[in-house]
Amino acid sequence: MRIPAHSVCTAIRDDIVAGVHPRGSRLTEELLARRYGVSRVPVREALRTLEAEGFVVTRRHAGACVAEPTEQEAGDLLEMRMLLEPLGAARAAQRRTEAHLKVLRGLVRLGQDRARRGNSDDLRSLGGWFHETLAQASGSPALTSMLTQLRHKIAWMYAVEVPLSPVESWAEHGAIVDAVARGDGERARAVTALHTERATGAHRLRLGPAEERADRVRNSQHPVNTASLRH
Repeated sequence: MRIPAHSVCTAIRDDIVAGVHPRGSRLTEELLARRYGVSRVPVREALRTLEAEGFVVTRRHAGACVAEPTEQEAGDLLEMRMLLEPLGAARAAQRRTEAHLKVLRGLVRLGQDRARRGNSDDLRSLGGWFHETLAQASGSPALTSMLTQLRHKIAWMYAVEVPLSPVESWAEHGAIVDAVARGDGERARAVTALHTERATGAHRLRLGPAEERADRVRNSQHPVNTASLRH
């Protein structure tokens, strides 16, 4: 697979999020350069960026490795999102453009249509585009960048279940857009806070390789028949 040098960081990050590079695995410049069809220079630069973002760590005697976040770190990310997404919506109510509104309304129409049809795969991607556009509408590059990083990390650490009521979830998306269109920052903040809190309940922490092994061991252990021991 050959990709442009400037896209190496995105490609490695996407593969980390998708589990192509498992947590704790080594990331050697030579193998990555070969995989993505580039020289080692953009790979080295990408690893530095990904380390700053928290996806990669440098270990003594091992070099660059995929990070292994703790449960506490993962939980902090959800809490940060619950604080920042409502802020972004409030800012969007004051700073959005007509182009932002057009895209947001189009995504809500598509989302509500797919929700009625029960197409869960489309709903995941549409939801991501919706929140990315809402963040961009905040008019704050710093806030948009933080929310983008949060979404990447949360997708890496968590599996997201389909909402019990996709129709209701997309009705909330519609209410957010209505508040943003009216320029009602407080309403946009409140509706987004409620929506984010509900969505957080659908997140299930992914297990890393070590935790998966431990979980398999726990589940493979059979209960002792204490009744037979008493006789």
